Amino acid sequence: MIKVLGIPFDANSSFLKGTFMAPDRIRLMEKEGSANCFSEYGTEIIENKSHNDLGNLIFTGNDSKNAFNIIKEYIATHIGNNDKMLCLGGDHSITWPIIEAFSEKFDSLNILHFDAHTDLYENFENNLYSHASTFARILEVGKIRSLTQVGIRTLNTHQRNQIKRYGVSVVEMKNFTFDFIKTLKDPLYISLDLDVLDPAFAPGVSHHEPGGISTRELIQIIQSVKNNIVGADIVEYNPVRDVHSTTAMVAYKIFKELIAKMSEYPVDELQNNQVAS
Repeated sequence: MIKVLGIPFDANSSFLKGTFMAPDRIRLMEKEGSANCFSEYGTEIIENKSHNDLGNLIFTGNDSKNAFNIIKEYIATHIGNNDKMLCLGGDHSITWPIIEAFSEKFDSLNILHFDAHTDLYENFENNLYSHASTFARILEVGKIRSLTQVGIRTLNTHQRNQIKRYGVSVVEMKNFTFDFIKTLKDPLYISLDLDVLDPAFAPGVSHHEPGGISTRELIQIIQSVKNNIVGADIVEYNPVRDVHSTTAMVAYKIFKELIAKMSEYPVDELQNNQVAS
């Protein structure tokens, strides 16, 4: 069964707050949005059939270290029985503890990261937990097999050096093609920052960065992935900046497509294949 978890934490956002409200707003689209509950290929996305919604984690304050431990321990507990998990953030810092938990279960985890930004700053504004440093924290411990970043369009010198240092595969928007899909490996975790989309498609994000991919292109990528997706997150939706729930509907649409794609392969099939190889 795929488990869904809301992680309403945004203390590590470097610009605007508000993403803590995202999980419930995205869920609301199932009832108050304009769409039905089916993915484009016909999978019905409803609780207790396609997934089990665990509700939201509760945080009593904004302490980042405490939040990290809460997230990691909860995730580790709930993926222990070959269950997959899709998390709704929250700012992108929540991905670090999630990946910590997944990397302890899968010793060769691969990450597909959609974003306008690399989030590879070694130390952003003296906050090691910053959402701008998430993937630097993940990579520095050496537990990840590969990281592929798609949609990047904000590179500076430091980030280019970090890409070289950690051997990251980057698909910049100025060179965007779908070719990277064929290079992805199992097991795969998908981390989706909604600002990978052009602001015309997703205005409800804290960091507007023109020149991103379209909603259609993002859906096409997800539908084309042939790998076993063991986990995923959707982060950085900020209802404060949304217009008529446009971005909430985009997030709900992507949520349905991810659940449908994650349903194609069970985790135990992946583990059996690893044993056989």
